[in-house]
Amino acid sequence: MLEKIHSNQRLQLGLGLAAGVVFGFLLQKGGVSSYDVILGQLLLTDFTVVKVMLTAVITGMLGIHVLKSLGWVHLHPKPGSVGTTVVGGLIFGVGFAVLGYCPGTIVGAIGQGSLDALTGGLLGILIGAWGFATFSPKLEKPILIKGNFGTLTLPELLKVKPWFVVIPLAMGLTLLLVGLEIGGL
Repeated sequence: MLEKIHSNQRLQLGLGLAAGVVFGFLLQKGGVSSYDVILGQLLLTDFTVVKVMLTAVITGMLGIHVLKSLGWVHLHPKPGSVGTTVVGGLIFGVGFAVLGYCPGTIVGAIGQGSLDALTGGLLGILIGAWGFATFSPKLEKPILIKGNFGTLTLPELLKVKPWFVVIPLAMGLTLLLVGLEIGGL
């Protein structure tokens, strides 16, 4: 079945669109496409965003590694560097600070009818995509490849099997999630 999906580009696009709609719906239902919730997170008064993100990270991490263990997926980590992380973090941070949305929550907010997300957010996404396509080749050697760490993953760095990182990390994140919930944050 997975080979059929992998070989059918139209099916992949359809599944991607369906997953995106479900993702946006869940973001909206989780409340993280609300400017007030995002602002509360930035002011450390409302931890809804952290709770949703932790839940997604735990679920995704466990799900991907189960699928990998079954041989249903093969992971292809992309190379990283300190330069790309810093530049990407700065661009993301500026956009987030100016508008109060990240790319996923912009789309969710557009779906619920927020005009600020439609105008500023969509414009920001388009400018960001244009800027990346235009400037990344010019910035690659002087900045983006600085501190290159390749495709190294945490289990490879620690020289252990992935489950020796995944399970303790999932448990630790779950404890943090429970602590946030018990603390009423």
